[in-house]
Amino acid sequence: MSEEAMIENRVAKSPLITIDLEDYYHKGERIEFDIAPNLYQGLILREADFRAFVKEHDWSQYQGKNVAVFCSEDAIVPTWAFMLLTTKLEGVANMVVMGDLQMLEFALYKEVLAQIDAESFLDKPVVIKGCGDLPVPDSAYVELTRLLKPYAKSIMYGEPCSTVPLYKKPRKPKN
Repeated sequence: MSEEAMIENRVAKSPLITIDLEDYYHKGERIEFDIAPNLYQGLILREADFRAFVKEHDWSQYQGKNVAVFCSEDAIVPTWAFMLLTTKLEGVANMVVMGDLQMLEFALYKEVLAQIDAESFLDKPVVIKGCGDLPVPDSAYVELTRLLKPYAKSIMYGEPCSTVPLYKKPRKPKN
């Protein structure tokens, strides 16, 4: 028997299921929409001026993009202003959130992770792959762990050949 034939790939034969969150990364452009330029003297939002801006603004430039709406100034911005922007962006942009780009990234992941059939991981060992090339937020790892915990036999983080154990379902007592 050759030396190559004797080498066994135990990881390949393992029942481990590897989930790579980069596979769920939304490829669409992410942009911020700052309300601050619409503030009167950098302090308050005047309704008439803001409504005029919203009416005249070219919303088509946000087609298919992911938009984080926020205000970079410590100013008085009523809730309805964010809601009004959403009425213009919804149906044009792919996603709209109130917050920063980190909040937007989590919202994109939360939406796609909600579609995972967590029950399909019932009593299976799962490795959530880490260390990749795309900016996967920590919140996505937490959300995936939350979704899988009620079902998975075990949850680990890292690579199948070198994992950090996170959770192991308690064994049922024998009668």
